[in-house]
Amino acid sequence: MRIPILLLSTLFLFFGCKPQKCEIPQEIAGIPVEIKAERLEQELFRAKSKEEVAAFLQKHPLFTNHFLQRKRYASEEELVNSLYGMATEPNLQQLAQQVDKRFSDLNGLETDLENAFKHLKHYYPEAKVPQLATFITGMGQDLYLDDSLLVWGLDFFIGPEAKYRPPFPKYILYRYDKPYLVPTTVLLLSSRYNETGPETNMLSEMIANGKSLYFAQKLLPCTPDSLLMGYTNQEMADVYYNQERIWGHFVEKGLLFETNQFKIKKYVGERPNVPEIGKQCPGRIGAWVGWQIVRKYMEEHPDVTLPQLMAETNAQKILTASKYKPKKQG
Repeated sequence: MRIPILLLSTLFLFFGCKPQKCEIPQEIAGIPVEIKAERLEQELFRAKSKEEVAAFLQKHPLFTNHFLQRKRYASEEELVNSLYGMATEPNLQQLAQQVDKRFSDLNGLETDLENAFKHLKHYYPEAKVPQLATFITGMGQDLYLDDSLLVWGLDFFIGPEAKYRPPFPKYILYRYDKPYLVPTTVLLLSSRYNETGPETNMLSEMIANGKSLYFAQKLLPCTPDSLLMGYTNQEMADVYYNQERIWGHFVEKGLLFETNQFKIKKYVGERPNVPEIGKQCPGRIGAWVGWQIVRKYMEEHPDVTLPQLMAETNAQKILTASKYKPKKQG
């Protein structure tokens, strides 16, 4: 799945780069949302005693009760000992230094997330904006989200220069880098709004993933597709150029109504590639196709709101009404 060099460069510019003049409409920019991260990892790793760790827990009850799940510990002392062990562990201290260096300034990330929640409240005025906290989890958890609290496990997102990295394959590890932090957060947020039906076939999984990606696209309109999908620029160019061939594979092989979960995961789940379509076809291609179907559906039906889309559980209805039929490129 390779494409001509001249066309490739054009596609890189179109799909792989952030729009140069991306401005948020004033009616959205003016929505009052303010996000400022609490750098809790810095505070914890400054602790020199168990008493200071205990004071840290008392100071941050929301974080302690929600993220650390205080109730799971037999006693307060057990939780204090656990955190003190983290704060004084040499490898984690080194990791904390790398986090400080990589994330010395969160202003850009805070602004991007702030704008995402402004868009969210534009579409869902009653939506709650959680407090943002950062932490080092020792590769325990990358993200945490509930109505009140959002936690970024920054040690996951240091990037390729990190001494310690999450224990994931390379094709997944690629997405654990700073530029993917906000897009990954918004994709996680989408799960709180994405209604799904009882069907568990290929099409329903594709559309469910497509709705999540479209949700992220609407909340992050200035973010390139490559960061939302987690594909390289080369992969993005390839899949757009080969869209007709990819869709043809699903149709000709009768895959849309496949119910075998193992086969569904081959196309929608995490894989380095999908050799059933082509050696260079990236994993999660079914999610990408679902995104294109949802995009076409929304283009065909401009009266449909984002909340209405996310509440729609009939995947077949979305496919039929989208009139999705990609044409051969080149």
